[in-house]
Amino acid sequence: MIDVETIREQFERHYGIHPRLIVRGPGRVNLIGEHTDYNDGFVFPAAIDRATYVAARPRDDALVHIVAVDMHDEDEFALDAPIEHSADHPWSNYIRGVVKGLLVAGHTLGGANLLITSDVPRGSGLSSSAALEVATGYAFQLLNRLNILGEELALLAQGAENTFVGVQCGIMDQFISALGRSDHALLLDCRDLSYRPVPLPANAQIVVCDSHTERRLSGSAYNQRREECEAAVRLFKRWYPKISALRDVSVAQLREHEADLPEPVRARARHVITENDRAQRSAAALEAGDIATFGRLMNESHASLRDDYEVSIPAMDALVAAAQAVPGCYGSRMTGAGFGGCTVSLVETGAIERFKHDVAAAFRQATGRDTTIYVCRASDGVGRALPE
Repeated sequence: MIDVETIREQFERHYGIHPRLIVRGPGRVNLIGEHTDYNDGFVFPAAIDRATYVAARPRDDALVHIVAVDMHDEDEFALDAPIEHSADHPWSNYIRGVVKGLLVAGHTLGGANLLITSDVPRGSGLSSSAALEVATGYAFQLLNRLNILGEELALLAQGAENTFVGVQCGIMDQFISALGRSDHALLLDCRDLSYRPVPLPANAQIVVCDSHTERRLSGSAYNQRREECEAAVRLFKRWYPKISALRDVSVAQLREHEADLPEPVRARARHVITENDRAQRSAAALEAGDIATFGRLMNESHASLRDDYEVSIPAMDALVAAAQAVPGCYGSRMTGAGFGGCTVSLVETGAIERFKHDVAAAFRQATGRDTTIYVCRASDGVGRALPE
């Protein structure tokens, strides 16, 4: 975990003066509801107690200077000139995109000195990019005393990733980083952004296992999957003209017309429609105190992601299988967009130590690789780590 006093000292070392504020934007883990967000469906994420921190102080000119501690790099751009994509500092594009989005939205910004650091593992499916975007937006919001609601901040951050970075992500990652609630997951309707907090079981823990197989979304099949979902919608419109997304298709309607869909569109639609149903049933299960049903739905979700959506890889399947074999593990699945990254499991509190030992040993035996295991607590969304 990152010590705020260390961030303050790093800022003073680089800039010769203390930061005006330090904000934290949490990473997230999605418990269930994968690849449903950009299909206007339901997701069930929790913000976690690992975060990206932005230390900031206003400047008296129109420059934004950034020190990225973890990247051992720096960047600078001007607010009074067109904000362009940086090929030399790709990490900076998440920040540039958010700042450009604030300006396009009509907000007046002053220059700033920023220092960025994070304990959210990059490329692991815990949404380090959304944490950076949301923390950056919130830092500029505070520095410039802007009145921006959490939902608006999430949409602005998502827009930066869609239009500036070039990854067509849905709203989930930015939303939970902005609006997460301690000890709760949020069942989020990605169509209208309505949500309800669902308490997480007191006798179970969220455990994230990092496979150390790094994902690169821009170069992956993520955008291809999105196009396949859009193709499925066009086909379903033949039978249901009023639908606008796969969220509008029920499991019963899928079964009725499944045989009429070509592959791979059929399999992609089957995953999204059944996963959307699983997300809603899983929240209801936890609200009813039925952890066993929740775990079973997690396991079904992974099988669907592996077989129908084809976004898992052998290392992830091995990690999930290792988790599911441990007594006290209610359920386990890959989390995030896929093609590597992390798994998420819900584990009985008393079984955590055995889980960590057995999963690490089984994964090493199956793959020859090590896994890093994080026992996570659901945290609040973006906020001040060091107030003004």
